[in-house]
This record gives sequence, C-alpha cells and structure tokens, in this order.
Amino acid sequence: MAFNKWFKRAKRLHRVKKSYRSRKSYRAKKSYLARWSYRNKWFYRVVFLSIVVTAIAAGHLYQSITSTISLDSVETFEVSKGDTAYSLGVKLSEKGWIEYPFLTRIVARLEPEWVPKVGKYAIEPTMNLLDVMALFDSGQSIFYSITLLEGKTTQDFLSAMAARGNITMTLTGMSNQEIAKALGLAFPHSEGQFFANTYRYHEGDTDASILKHANDLLVQTLADLWESKVPDLPYKSPYEALIMASIIEKETGVPVERPLIARVFISRLEKGMRLQTDPTVIYGLGDLFKGNLTRKGLQHSSPYNTYRVYGLPPTPIANVGREAIAAALNPGKTDALYFVAKGDGTHAFSKTLSEHNKAVREFQFKRREDYRSTPVIAK
Repeated sequence: MAFNKWFKRAKRLHRVKKSYRSRKSYRAKKSYLARWSYRNKWFYRVVFLSIVVTAIAAGHLYQSITSTISLDSVETFEVSKGDTAYSLGVKLSEKGWIEYPFLTRIVARLEPEWVPKVGKYAIEPTMNLLDVMALFDSGQSIFYSITLLEGKTTQDFLSAMAARGNITMTLTGMSNQEIAKALGLAFPHSEGQFFANTYRYHEGDTDASILKHANDLLVQTLADLWESKVPDLPYKSPYEALIMASIIEKETGVPVERPLIARVFISRLEKGMRLQTDPTVIYGLGDLFKGNLTRKGLQHSSPYNTYRVYGLPPTPIANVGREAIAAALNPGKTDALYFVAKGDGTHAFSKTLSEHNKAVREFQFKRREDYRSTPVIAK
C-alpha cells in the first residue's frame, strides 16, 4: 500500500517536471524568436521598402518607355554613323522627347540584334520610345524623290542629282564611257541607258545607285516593248530602237506627234534617205554648240551629223521615257517624209520636198514673235 502511494506520487512528480520542462523549453524558444525578430526587424523593413521602391521604379520606367514622346507634330531625327543606343538617348533627351538618356539602352537590350541604321527618320507624335527604336532598327528612313526628265543627257541627270544636295556624288567629272564602265552597263557609252522617271532615295544614297536603278528599269521596259513591236522595222537590235527613241524624244514633246515622227524617220531609213535631224547634230557638237545651229554646225564632221551620214547615230542622244520607246517600236501612219517646227511646239508634216520647203518658208523664215520649240504646258 505504501509502495503504491509512493509510485503514484513519483508519477505525478514526473508529469509535473515534464510539463515544467516543456513550458520552459517553449518559453526559451519564444524568447529566442522574439529576440531574433527584434534584432532583424529593420531587415524586414528594408526588404519590404526595397520591393516597393523597385516596383515603383519599374512602373515609372515602363511608363516612360511606353508613353508617347513629347511631340506636337512630325519631326525629323537623324541617326549618324557611329551612333549607339546611349548616344541616341542623349540626343532624344536633349530634344526633350524622353526624360532619361539611359532609357534607349534599356530598350536596346530588349532586342539583342537591334542595330541603328544611318539616315533621317520621321518621328510622329503617336510614337513611343519602343516605336522610335524599332524605326531606327528598320532603316525605314525618310524617302526623297527626284525626277529625271525625258530628253535629258546623262550629264544633265548628274547635275540634277548634285543640285539636290543630299545625294552622294561618285560619278561627277566622269565621261559617259567611264560612267558606263563604272556602272557595268551593257553598252560602252552611258547615254540613253537610263529610264527617265521619278525615283525615290534615302539621304546619302549615291548617284550610282540611282542610275543603276534607272538602267535596270530601262532594260526591262525596252525588253517588254520589244516583244510587242510591229513587224518589219529597220532595227537590228533593241539598242537601235533606243537610239531612234532618243531622237524622237528630242524632236517633240507632244505625245500625239511621237508616233508620226517615228514613222517619218523609219520611212526615211527604209528609202535610204539621211535622217537630217538637228538634235543629233547638236549632240555631236557638244560644247561647240552655242544655242543656235548654224550652217557651219551643219557641216561639222561627226558620226552624229545625220545631215552628212546615213543611218542612225552610234548611240542614243538622250535618255527617254516609255512613250518614246513605244513610238519607235509602234510608229503611226503617215506618208510624210518631212516635218518642220511651227513655233508653238508642234510640227507641220509634208509628203514632198516642195511642200516641206513651203512649210519652212512659212514657219522658219517668218518666225512668230512667241516662237517656241516646245509646247505650252497647261497648268
């Protein structure tokens, strides 16, 4: 009985001690966590604050990159050779279009293959920085246009391009033979090998690139029209048709007259007559021509003097458009063998030499006061 009492008391004492040790361990753990938490409360606060600041900064950067730039109208921006993402950011920031220069560097890192292309770009008010940087990467800079007119020579084309001031001139001072060699043209003389048309180019493009494009277009147009020519023409090759087209282009600016003048010259070739056309003589005179074709000029010895030589001149005498080529390959219908300028830009056509001489006396010996070799263009 005494043993049982002692055993129960020992058992209760053991439970009390165990409970005490458990509570003591809990209090110790709780005290440790409290002390650790107290010692590191600033750590949590710094972490939290860092997260908040990072989120705010990221949001601000995102807004700066995706918001439209500060523009009221379309503006021009130039990307120069050697520009980097950061240097472009500096330029944009100096213009007040973006807030921080480093934003362009961030955008560039989003696209590892981003490379700015040299040129002038049109920046629109609806664009954001992502759009602007993509535009610089695309190379879609501002296009300019230049019209190379029908009836003008290769040297005239070069002068027109030089006058634009934003085309890189690489052919200035070269002869027509040197130009043909430099551009790899099919014939050794560049005259007539460029299609008269309006061409688009980027600032800084070369005269050579524009003329090469003009040559490609000329070759294609001539080949297409050659396929649809009328039969039995006195041309041995498309190049001879191009020579004829250049003469037609220089003789008239009136569209309805081109096929008629083509037929006159073709008829003269078929009959073994000399072409006797002033524009070829003038071309052969070169710098000797002073604006008025004299008797001495008509006697000048030159392969282009069609008053002295038979057949076509050796090369075209000007660059042409589609209409002149079409006329040379699809001439009109007329029995005329002669024509003379009437002074209003049009011509009088004659079947016989006597009719022609009469027309010459009427329109050339008694020239009208407002005499002109080209027609009046309606505005």
